[in-house]
Amino acid sequence: MDSARRRISDPAVIDGHNDLAWASRLGLGYDVEALAGSVPELHTDIPRLEAGGVAGQFWSVWVDSVLEGAEQVVATLEQIDFVQRLIDAHPSRLAFARTAADARRAIADGRIASFIGIEGGDQLGGSLAVLRQFARLGARYMTLTWSHTIAWADSATGENRHGGLSDFGREVVREMNRIGVLVDLAHVAPTTMRAALEETTRPVVVSHSGALALCDHPRNVPDDVLEAIGAQGGVVMAAFVPTFLSQARRDWWQAGQEGQPPPVGIADAADHLDHIRDVAGIAAVGIGGDYDGTDEMPEGLEDVSCYPALFAELRRRGWSDDDLAATAHGNILRVLEASDADHIAFLDGLAPAPTAAALVPAVDTTQRERTR
Repeated sequence: MDSARRRISDPAVIDGHNDLAWASRLGLGYDVEALAGSVPELHTDIPRLEAGGVAGQFWSVWVDSVLEGAEQVVATLEQIDFVQRLIDAHPSRLAFARTAADARRAIADGRIASFIGIEGGDQLGGSLAVLRQFARLGARYMTLTWSHTIAWADSATGENRHGGLSDFGREVVREMNRIGVLVDLAHVAPTTMRAALEETTRPVVVSHSGALALCDHPRNVPDDVLEAIGAQGGVVMAAFVPTFLSQARRDWWQAGQEGQPPPVGIADAADHLDHIRDVAGIAAVGIGGDYDGTDEMPEGLEDVSCYPALFAELRRRGWSDDDLAATAHGNILRVLEASDADHIAFLDGLAPAPTAAALVPAVDTTQRERTR
């Protein structure tokens, strides 16, 4: 989509989840200069972000779970380094952001506010000290799990071992609240969602998921959780992954993917946004496309230049300009602001001290004791 096709009245988008970092690791060798121009093999490059009206992006720093322990921590640091180098390489077009105020300043300057989100609690290596260091390096949310159940939290697509969160998992949520890192409930089991909502004292995010009532995919959010997130002041950011959006596409996938896949388009994504609004309220709706995190996207939403097409569909359905602005950026900025003071206090050394439990990594020392 050419930038000339953008409507001037389209709201600025702050998208909750983009996997460019890992895609660049695999496809570009972390080359940050290449992204200044067209990179058609990816969903994302800077010209298409600008064409799509993207004014802010949470860059996911995801790590493949074939890596374990310290390997995950190292790879996460490499991912963070990529995001920071990307911003440094394009200072007139991107700006590092930690807070809602940072995002507003970047947008006013015509730059894309660039946040960092950790996609998977296993990337901590079992240590809250690592969580704190990731926060100091810029992480503003952490997804409690990725696709596998971990030592302290159940995944939506993994086994149920903890009934949601272990005691240490609840400690992780409390520590995230203390240092102003948003709790992200994408990828987690419904039991984990409910446990985290019981534990948190700050609004949560779901950075990239859909509505379970419309598509029975375990990555989607049930209505009772949507309602609870809305009541608690959080935001659910709809992903564009075809198997999250369409029950027919999900059924085709589960049946072995024979023949042509059922079509998925802009209307399917809009249906999920409609449903989240109807159940959780307009203040709980956001967008987290998951670009470069999946192979295929819906027709009409093929890359990051396509957000205006989604807004056009929502306008056709009667969404007001205020609704669109809230969905595109207003709601996630409000959720950030609810934890910004905690985060700034932590960075400035003014936050309350962590509890004794929060200082102790959750590691198994059995082997260490045996080999002394």
